[in-house]
Amino acid sequence: MPVQRPHVLIANPSSGGGKGKDLLPEVERALDQNRLAFRTVVTHSLEHGVDEALGAAEAGEVPVVISGDGLIGQIGGALARSDTPLGIVPGGRGNDLARVLEIPTEVPDAVRVLAAGHEREIDVGEVNGRRFLCIASMGFDSEANRIANEARLIRGNLVYAYAALRALVAWRPATFTIEYDGDRRTYKGYAAAVANSRAFGGGMFIAPGAELDDGRFDIVMSGDVSKFRFLANLPKVFKGTHIEEPEVRVVRAAHAEVRASRNFQVYADGEHLTDLPATLRVLPRALRVIVPATSQR
Repeated sequence: MPVQRPHVLIANPSSGGGKGKDLLPEVERALDQNRLAFRTVVTHSLEHGVDEALGAAEAGEVPVVISGDGLIGQIGGALARSDTPLGIVPGGRGNDLARVLEIPTEVPDAVRVLAAGHEREIDVGEVNGRRFLCIASMGFDSEANRIANEARLIRGNLVYAYAALRALVAWRPATFTIEYDGDRRTYKGYAAAVANSRAFGGGMFIAPGAELDDGRFDIVMSGDVSKFRFLANLPKVFKGTHIEEPEVRVVRAAHAEVRASRNFQVYADGEHLTDLPATLRVLPRALRVIVPATSQR
């Protein structure tokens, strides 16, 4: 058997309202039980976590992130186009990348995935030069993400429902213009979501047909409807059936330019990465991730 590379646990103590910090002792015990060599780093910022991951990669270690999609996305983006795989132990509120990659939420099972060491190459997205792994959203979705990040007293996935309702109360339609692979579309509506993965917001399958390794984004355009109809259709996003509605259009492209009549923030992996206008591209199969054997393609 090949020699296991040592692991570096990179734990975000504030992720998931303190979930990352609470999980750390259990993760360390599970690594010991699986006879995996490791050391531990507790982060104090996204930048600190990225620096530690890059240092680990240079030292021949495997970075294992205990956090939500924010730190995972930033570290994954930094490791793109390297030979270093990324390990994940879900430790946030949404854990959407882990959900799509079928990485278990229970610590013993997640650590067994690390021990088995199966790898999958996935695409990495880039927006205005900033990298992301899941979905770049702008418009209503990014407004809701901002509200969710500011809601410190609400734990778990309830925060996303709360944020959507808060955003809806103040929402007024905007006009979006998207240029993608030689085509152009302008529409009035709620949002544009440029998806490398299928899910965001704690299990909302905004782009149910997106694949992490096909070299293309699924661009989801949400047109204008009444607030009542928008609210009535919101539960469909958890099953991905909202794309059957006439006001929703999905196209696939490796490159996109997005503008809007208001200068929305762009959120990806739960973090504010940049603002509109946005230029997006795919880095095909640029990141190696440790996944269950069932998630390999």
